Amino acid sequence: MIEITNDIVLSEDALVFKASRSGGPGGQNVNKVNTRVTLFFDVEDCESLSETQKRRILTRLATRIDKNGVLRIVSQKFRTQKANRRVAVERLQRLLADAVRARPVRKKTRVPYAAKQRRLEEKRRRSLLKRQRGRKNLAGDIGD
Repeated sequence: MIEITNDIVLSEDALVFKASRSGGPGGQNVNKVNTRVTLFFDVEDCESLSETQKRRILTRLATRIDKNGVLRIVSQKFRTQKANRRVAVERLQRLLADAVRARPVRKKTRVPYAAKQRRLEEKRRRSLLKRQRGRKNLAGDIGD
């Protein structure tokens, strides 16, 4: 059993693991041993999740989920399949726990009057400073 939150627990049967050859350096071992682990989790068919939890996961992790509703996580950091499998499950736990957590609703607030006045005063000051830097119109210049 895999604990996501206090009230969400997934069974190991809901996860599908696939091992393949890892890329990158590794010497002679890299071409012979399947150490890369890909974890597949079918969000839509999971019975441990409520409909609202599924909807939150599908919207918040939309970039990681395919059109069939399957979440895919790849781990190839370590040189053993067991370590990569453990890391993939931990990543799944973090992703799902973050996705199902309810976000607080933002309260609309007004900009305080004093802050608005400070902003306008600073704009006036900058405008004056830039105007003073400009070309001076001397009496000796030929006008229009």
